[in-house]
Amino acid sequence: MDSVNAIASPRVDGALVLAGRFQRSVTFGVEQLRQYDSVLATPFDLRCYTTNRFIRSVEPYRGVLLTTLITEAGLPDSVPGEFKRTVFVAVGRDGYIVTFSWHELFNTPIGESVLVAYECGGRALDAEDGAPILFSGADILPAPRHVKRLARIEAHVLGAMA
Repeated sequence: MDSVNAIASPRVDGALVLAGRFQRSVTFGVEQLRQYDSVLATPFDLRCYTTNRFIRSVEPYRGVLLTTLITEAGLPDSVPGEFKRTVFVAVGRDGYIVTFSWHELFNTPIGESVLVAYECGGRALDAEDGAPILFSGADILPAPRHVKRLARIEAHVLGAMA
């Protein structure tokens, strides 16, 4: 997706920008994320998706639900029901990209375990630790949607198919 790379985000260490087809663009620093209700994930083993090779065990993350941040930015609403065609693109500072759909986040149990983490194993994380970290706790293998140094979440509304 070329448009993913075209959207610039401010270079603030540890800041997460929500931009694109939200009602408003917002920026969250790691300390701001701590102001929201938190969720504690279960510990997991990080494994490579292609080889299933064990990478490391990860203690429980604590963070804010991605759906909470998306709601804060506001879902697109200029056309009735367009929010249901929204996909969210999470981009790490290194360019790593993962996606979620509105249906997946707001209409299935997956959304209850996708969080933006600022703590691991009871220890506060900072930009040097890779915070904020996006984590999808409902995935069969967590590595493919585990994004350290999360820079931005972009909202894109898919067009109608002809």
